[in-house]
This record gives sequence, C-alpha cells and structure tokens, in this order.
Amino acid sequence: MKLSLAILSMAATATAFAPSLTAPRTSALSMVNQLNIQTGKAQLDTAVIDRFNSLPYPADKVLAEYVWVDAAGNTRSKTRTLPVKRTTAVENLPRWNFDGSSTGQAPGDDSEVILRPCRIFKDPFRPRSDGVDNILVMCDTYTPSGEPLPTNTRAVAAKSFEGKEDEEIWFGLEQEFTLFNLDQRTPLGWPKGGVPARAQGPYYCSVGPENSFGRAITDAHYRACLYAGIEISGTNGEVMPGQQEYQVGPCVGIDAGDQLYMSRYILQRVCEEFQVYCTLHPKPIVEGDWNGAGMHTNVSTKSMREPGGLEIIKKAIYKLAAKHQEHIAVYGEGNELRLTGKHETASIDQFSFGVANRGASVRIGRDTEAEGMGYFEDRRPSSNADPYLVTGKIMATIMEDVEVPELKALDREVA
Repeated sequence: MKLSLAILSMAATATAFAPSLTAPRTSALSMVNQLNIQTGKAQLDTAVIDRFNSLPYPADKVLAEYVWVDAAGNTRSKTRTLPVKRTTAVENLPRWNFDGSSTGQAPGDDSEVILRPCRIFKDPFRPRSDGVDNILVMCDTYTPSGEPLPTNTRAVAAKSFEGKEDEEIWFGLEQEFTLFNLDQRTPLGWPKGGVPARAQGPYYCSVGPENSFGRAITDAHYRACLYAGIEISGTNGEVMPGQQEYQVGPCVGIDAGDQLYMSRYILQRVCEEFQVYCTLHPKPIVEGDWNGAGMHTNVSTKSMREPGGLEIIKKAIYKLAAKHQEHIAVYGEGNELRLTGKHETASIDQFSFGVANRGASVRIGRDTEAEGMGYFEDRRPSSNADPYLVTGKIMATIMEDVEVPELKALDREVA
C-alpha cells in the first residue's frame, strides 16, 4: 500500500512540474481506474474462467454442492469435497450443517442447522471428462437434535405420501418465471421505463427478435437440467414478453418437489451466468393487461390412469373444492394479485372446474375426457409456490375417505 501511494504521489508531482510532457498521457490515477474496471470484468471473462476450468480434478475426489431451501423459500448452497466412494448413493453422503441465523432458520445463539441429503443430481456447472461426476445434493433441514425445522416443508409433505406408494401418484409441474434486466424493473424485451407497443399475444411460443426474449437462457437451463438428470419435459415462451415456462415431470410423489426445487436452483445459477434477474413473483407487472405467472400442477394416480379413471378424477376434484381455502393458503404468496378471474385464471374466492377451461381453478383435458381416464390440472398454485406443500396438500386431500358434494362443471363456452 505504501509503495502504491508513493507511485501515485510521484505521478502527481510529475504532472505538476511537467504538464506539457504528461498531458497527452493517461495519468497514474486514471490507469488505476482503468485497472479497476478491467478487474471487475474479469469475473465474466471466459478466457480467464476457462484457464481454471481446464485444471483436472483429482480422480478420487468429487465436489458436492449441498442445496437447501431457506426461510423465504429460496435455494441456497455451499460446496464440499468428498471421496468418490461416498457419492455413489444418497444414503452414503454425510450430513452437514450451516449457519441458520444467516438464512432466517435459527437464532444467533444456537445457529447450527443440519443438512440431510435427500437426492443426488449431476452438477452441470462443473462437468468432468474423467468418468466421474461432481454432484448437486438436494437436502432438507433439521435441528441438531433431529427435529425438522418449521421451514422444512419436505418433511411435512413426506407424511402425506407415506404408506400410499401403491397409488403411484404422478405430478407434472409447469414452472413459469419472468426475466428482468439487472435493474429488476425492466423485463426482457420491454423498453426502459415504458411498456411494449404491442399487447400480449404474439409473444406466446414465439419466434423472432421482436417477440422472443431470453431464448438463450431457457435453452441453457433446459440442457443443464437434462444433464443433471431432472425430468424436464419441455419449455416455451409465455404470454407476457420476458415471461417463460418449463415443465418438470412426470415425477412420482415427493420426488416432484426435489426435482422442481433443484430445477429452480439451476435456473438461478444459469441467470447468474447470463447476468439476468429472474423472479418467480406471480404478478411482477400489476399495471396493464398482462398475465401473471403460475405453477400449474398436473396430477394423476394409478386409478385415474385406468379405465373409469375420469370418475376418480371428478371425485378428487370435489374434494379439492371442499378445501379450496386450505389449498389457497399454501399455494404461494401474492397469489391474490394473479387469481383475479382474468388472464386465464379463476377467482381466488371461488372454486370451479371445467373441461379444457383455462379460466377454471381445475382443468380436465379434452383427451382425458375423451379417453375416460388420465389426469387433471390444478391451475391455482402460483409461480413461487412451494412444490413440497402443493404436492403434499393435493395428495392429502384427494386421498381422504370423505363424502363431499358434487360440483357442476363450467360450460365449455366459458373456456
């Protein structure tokens, strides 16, 4: 530091006594500013990154990225080195811990939270060419005494699935999200401080630079999920410019929550690379005629997929209707801004269902109606909903042995 100050002092002195010699040149202070700017860019310089990525990993070691869900429902992670032999099965992975006082999950005077590994995925951000995989580890959270944290919604959902393996319940989750510039105010494709000149419509499943925004991001996320081993089944541009969707499933039981949360983690890591802000808010643009964002949840039990399954589906829907408000309570924050009865949603205050009706709370597909078996779609969960709570609540409700009133379907003309 003293040497640097001395150099700057000498440069300033030279400028004072010989301005004609130093004026055409960049001053030492300006050079420092230039250096700072370039240093800031270095973290995004692929040549610099590739230099370190080319270093080989030790053949007997694996990097394990432990991922968990914090108190706000966001994913967090940290890395540890493990012997290869400990990463062949999730039950072989060691438990770990973190500072829960920094994530809203523990007080400062007793801040240790235990991470329990639940599911292993391949790490798409640290690929290897030696036949060994670095891994992502989906974890849930416990106190040191072994009790699930209040924020451990996976443990809550797991109770709904216990003893019901014969049902082979499938979930397909449609995750919508919105991409913004780093100002967190301007969605991709929107003019800064303004709105698009055209109303929504041409942006859905669109092509062309005037319609599609963020395709490189969704393609990168798609490929990263496939590499990781996530059952990602599709992707498309959504109705609002800057809004995108991908689908995960079918997944069986609790695995739907594991896969969806890991896909969200991967999405945020991809957006980190592209330096784009991603939000799961269900209504990021509240002014104007723009759609919100949901996590439509497709559901099918073994009996629903067999002949006569349509009647099983209807009975499940009647049970969902009877507990509408209980479901709304766990279907995501800010959902009242989205479920208005407009923009392909039903009202948050009233349950409804219909065939091919995207304005209903629950939709039955035309193919399911025609074949008399299949699945139904719960359209109420918001894009930021907790997939553990959503899938667990649906499972608990439709498996109840209760009698509930039948409900008349909305006419197709309403669709």
